[in-house]
Amino acid sequence: MVPPSPGGMVAVPARRTFRLSVPPVSGVLRPRLVVVCAALAAITFLVFCWGVSVGDYPIGLTSVMKALAGYGDPGTLLVVRELRLPRALVGLLAGIAFGVSGSVFQTMTRNPLASPDMIGLTQGAGTAVVASIVLGWDGGLGPQTLGLLGALAAGLLVYLLAWSRGATGYRIILVGIGVSWICTSATDYLVAKGGRFQAQAALGWLVGNLNGRDWDQVVPLALAMAVMVPVALTLGRLTRTLQLGDDVAAGLGTPVQRVRFALLLTGVGLVAFGTAAAGPIAFVALAAPQIAQRLAGTAWPPPVASGLAGALVVLSSDLIARELVPSTELPVGIVTGVLGAPILLWLLIRADRAGSGG
Repeated sequence: MVPPSPGGMVAVPARRTFRLSVPPVSGVLRPRLVVVCAALAAITFLVFCWGVSVGDYPIGLTSVMKALAGYGDPGTLLVVRELRLPRALVGLLAGIAFGVSGSVFQTMTRNPLASPDMIGLTQGAGTAVVASIVLGWDGGLGPQTLGLLGALAAGLLVYLLAWSRGATGYRIILVGIGVSWICTSATDYLVAKGGRFQAQAALGWLVGNLNGRDWDQVVPLALAMAVMVPVALTLGRLTRTLQLGDDVAAGLGTPVQRVRFALLLTGVGLVAFGTAAAGPIAFVALAAPQIAQRLAGTAWPPPVASGLAGALVVLSSDLIARELVPSTELPVGIVTGVLGAPILLWLLIRADRAGSGG
């Protein structure tokens, strides 16, 4: 019972108000994040030019930059803009696609181990493209469209199998691991079924390779990136409440399942076009967001920094692959696999120590 005040009036206690604080979106502009993005962009541009300068006909960095701007002698312009630039652009764009896609999935599922490599999307795109190589029929669709359809089919299968009054991030990861093994087994069967030259072509593509890339791969990938990256950045703002958990996000009025499905489609599209152009380059989508998150000091991987980190990883790995063994160009996926495996082990050990490793 509330005691009366000295004047005879009943004293009513002040009403307490509770405010639910929402953590900032990882992509919110902050000084450290801006500096990190600027530094990553500058380093990526230098590595990009360095990669263009390397080859049987060495070209200086200054000459490469002039050629990119349209200046220089005809021989240098031909080598830079027609022979080497498409390869570098595919590596740049595919790295951005993998990095942004990894950021989308890791933020959506709230799990640093979630990436297109781990939940079957890359494998789904790979199975579709390998099937066209081995069976010799693509229906006139081309590898980009087939890769998109394969990744979409794998993503839809994961989403449907993970659905139980909603699709949570934890179920998406578990089901995705199973789907990835199904697609991997189907790909292995197709490679074993194919002829010698078909198997060699399929295996060369499955490792992740930038050799022989031309403008036919650059144009579809660039168009897809121009559409999907802005969509991913826009949807990233809606993940603020998803980071609080599905129940809290729904209570705050966020359409959880619709936002998650839109993020899934965007992430699938990014990884599908990147995989179709450069092959399933391993561990980039897993490692790049983690690198960006730790550099930026954010709660979850920022998409812009993740894309830049992904481009830097791919371009640097391609440069190492071309220079590591003289007169031999290794597939870029071999280098990213060697570099990415320790990062995966570190994430697993860290998750286990934190009590979230299952």
